This record gives sequence, structure tokens and C-alpha cells, in this order.
Amino acid sequence: MLASHADRERAVDVLRAGFSEGRLQQPEFDRRVARAYEARTVGELSLLVADLPQGPLGMQPSAQPVPTFGPAVPRTFLPAPPPPTNGKAIGSMVCGVLTTMTMGLTGIPAVILGHSARAEIRRTGEGGDGFAMAGLVLGWLSVAGWAVLIALLTLASIGSG
Repeated sequence: MLASHADRERAVDVLRAGFSEGRLQQPEFDRRVARAYEARTVGELSLLVADLPQGPLGMQPSAQPVPTFGPAVPRTFLPAPPPPTNGKAIGSMVCGVLTTMTMGLTGIPAVILGHSARAEIRRTGEGGDGFAMAGLVLGWLSVAGWAVLIALLTLASIGSG
């Protein structure tokens, strides 16, 4: 995988930490930093920092397993795991989809769950904003459909009476 500028900077940060802890001498540090900025792949970067500690990894469980094939890629260079999906957002979408089968009765729960989920997503950074929005749209369409139906029935009863 090709290395990005951020990958190179992370590798240089690990090298700086190793140098400041006395694990690297000045000439070796300078050589490794130069090679880090010239590296084209993440594998090249991982070789430069493979013999240095890269943070308190022993205290935190691994969120994503390190691949066992090819050269070992330090956790520093692995992509961050996606945030968990908000449960209320999923509930909102399910209620929104069920409005067609329940004749719109799940529209109001879809709207309530959708607004609640979007607020939680903004506050916590969870995923699922698309699910919440889909539930909101379907829920509001259901509510609007019921409002139109009630208005038409009311107008028809006024007109015939």
C-alpha cells in the first residue's frame, strides 16, 4: 500500500520518540528520518520503526487484528476502525420501512427515534446518520400521508353534510 504524508509523519513521530528516549543515536535517527520521507510504501515505513516501541500497545486491546500475511504492519499505520452505528438510527430506519406494512402506524416512532438518534450522533460521533435520516424521511412522509387523508375525510364529511 502506498504511504501517505500522514503515514510518513507518524513514522517520523515514532522515530523522534525513540531518539528522545535514547534508543537511537543522532546519525541513525537522521538516516531513518530521511528514509521515512523518501519511503513510497507503508511496508518501508514499518521496517524503519519495527524495532522501536510505538506507544502503550500492551495496555490496550487490539481493535483490529494485525494482518499475518506479508510484512507486519504496525497498528500505527492501520486505518482507524469505523465508529459503531447508533441503535436508535437503525430503529428509526426499521420503523420508517415498516410504515408501508403497518399503514403508517410506525411513522411517529420513526420520527422520534430519528431525531433522537441524530442528536446522539452529533454528541457522540457514532455512525448511522444516513439510517436516521432515512427513518426521518419515511416517518414524516407517513405522518404527512395521514394528515392529508384526515383532511380529505374531514372535507368530504363537511361537503356531504
